[in-house]
Amino acid sequence: MKKLIKTMSYNPFSLEGKTILITGASSGIGAETAVECSRLGATVVLTGRNKERLQEVYSRLDTSLSQSHQYVIADLSTEEDMLTLADKIVQIDGLVHNAGVNRVKPVTFIKTEDLDYIFHNNTYPGVLLTRMLLKKKKMNRNGSIVFTSSVASFFNAPGRALYASSKAALTSFMRSFAVELADKNIRANAVHPGMIETKLIHENLTDEEREKDMAEYPLKRYGKPEEVAWAIVYLLSDASSWMTGTSLVIDGGFMLK
Repeated sequence: MKKLIKTMSYNPFSLEGKTILITGASSGIGAETAVECSRLGATVVLTGRNKERLQEVYSRLDTSLSQSHQYVIADLSTEEDMLTLADKIVQIDGLVHNAGVNRVKPVTFIKTEDLDYIFHNNTYPGVLLTRMLLKKKKMNRNGSIVFTSSVASFFNAPGRALYASSKAALTSFMRSFAVELADKNIRANAVHPGMIETKLIHENLTDEEREKDMAEYPLKRYGKPEEVAWAIVYLLSDASSWMTGTSLVIDGGFMLK
């Protein structure tokens, strides 16, 4: 009977005993990652710019295994808010860099302000917040950092150069970081989602445009935020303890074409 109970409770994907910080946690992939991490036992620290949406996600967190979840309002496009966040949080075992924005512009119309906007939101927080947390010794040994990149970093389409380059830079940083921090057994990996069902898709594309675009995916649909969240959970868990510097593509087969 004891052996049966032990077998039933065995779960290498469990996050029990781990504290995970998730940026961009007020919507989409970040919100679902927070919920899934809490369901698997993690103590979750949420951060984002929108207080109401962050509180809504906070209310969805599973409290059966942890009562210590926390949220911190912060705009990670500013170093001041990054420092405030780094000071407020407790020791963490995992970090998910999920905050990001998009701006569609042909190359001939790109201005310095566009580069500043995209890189300050998509790339700089991943680099600078990571540095701050390490210098303040907030990241535990054997920790795991997951960067949310994009399949756009592997290819480009008209108007997507800004977004693609910001995500490609983040992926390159992840690989160098993985080498530098390996001696502390802190791992770094990235997920590269294809198109994911979020509110923004329905705001920016007509039904006809969505159907046409989905037909380009071998699985004939967009991904769901929780499907990316499950991959992130894997990279945070001990089940991936021998993975670092990896880019995990989650795209419904889009890159096969």
